[in-house]
Amino acid sequence: VPILPGNVYAINDALSAEGAADDYETCLKHLVKSNVLSVSTATGFPKFDLMLLGMGPDGHVASLFPGHPLVKENEKWVTFIKDSPKPPPERITFTFPVINSSAHIALVICGAGKAGPVHSALGNSQNSDPLPVQMVSPEGELVWFLDKDAASKL
Repeated sequence: VPILPGNVYAINDALSAEGAADDYETCLKHLVKSNVLSVSTATGFPKFDLMLLGMGPDGHVASLFPGHPLVKENEKWVTFIKDSPKPPPERITFTFPVINSSAHIALVICGAGKAGPVHSALGNSQNSDPLPVQMVSPEGELVWFLDKDAASKL
């Protein structure tokens, strides 16, 4: 796809995780200020037209892991994790307010190793502590794309 380099906003991996998160949030705020990126009227967070997400075998999305305090972050747009339970240990991630301000989210999940969390999220299971994937709730449409293996416990 012929995308102009000026339209790609990459994470600066030369910075620390904390520095990269701050830098990327600053970049997003500049894009909002210059009207390249819109803002949700409901939340005040940036509103992406489409966000493509996957899910880990523990039910995590982006780098928001079950039981980690970052799942409750509600002020920052972009944040960092230094103690990821899955390599690499240092990552940056959008927060749920940004994820959920999206107009559309496509959640793509493949593999039998993810059938359990898919069942927890979409089946009749009652969890007192929801998996991060269950916290994905965009302003617009959420579409789950599952392969046969990921859907095998539904």
